[in-house]
Amino acid sequence: MNSKIILSSAAAVFVAVMALGAPVWAATGSSGKTYASDAVECAANPDNNRAQSPRVTAGLYNPKKNASATVSLDGAFVENVSTVNPATNVWLVYGDNTVVVALDNHMADSYTFNVPEDTCALPDTSGNTYSADGTLEYAASGKSYATVKPGCALNAKTGLAQPYVNLLDNGSYLLNVSVNGVSLTQLSTLRPHTPVFLSAGQNVISAANGSLSTDYYVRDGGDGRCTLP
Repeated sequence: MNSKIILSSAAAVFVAVMALGAPVWAATGSSGKTYASDAVECAANPDNNRAQSPRVTAGLYNPKKNASATVSLDGAFVENVSTVNPATNVWLVYGDNTVVVALDNHMADSYTFNVPEDTCALPDTSGNTYSADGTLEYAASGKSYATVKPGCALNAKTGLAQPYVNLLDNGSYLLNVSVNGVSLTQLSTLRPHTPVFLSAGQNVISAANGSLSTDYYVRDGGDGRCTLP
């Protein structure tokens, strides 16, 4: 579940930027020199045993040479950013959060996020069932199923060997597949199955049949890496 950003800057402008190697939608502050994610995402927190935790990225927007800034959360130092490393992850707490990106010329932009308690809670999968040999997990709706034990394969998008599971359409359903809230693909009679690569920590895989039903699977991706056989 994503929680939209509430900006303290009335002059905020939404832009597409590159942060930590991935394109994200973000909002620039009134200075026009900083930004923060426009939505809270859930990700594996390395400081919390890789549990799903709310986070945003924040930093410098189109930084000039030798630009720098300090990122803080509710007054506590998070990270220094610069032209070389222009963005950082900011792990949020439930409730109100204020992220500040303070520039080296004493100008600062403030971004406010409210994160509901259940934002990164794992879904209830108690209604799912398993095959007799335990290798397949079937959603309570009966519309999809997934392999249980992750395999290892090269992820063409990252160029890395990563654990993965297969998600399969259990009929002629149109299923929108997401991983940790990020859209992945669509299953149908034309594409009845897909590999789902796992990142570090807990991964929430969903398969939504419009507004009729949403299937959930939870898989642990370990440290997000694996060794090819």
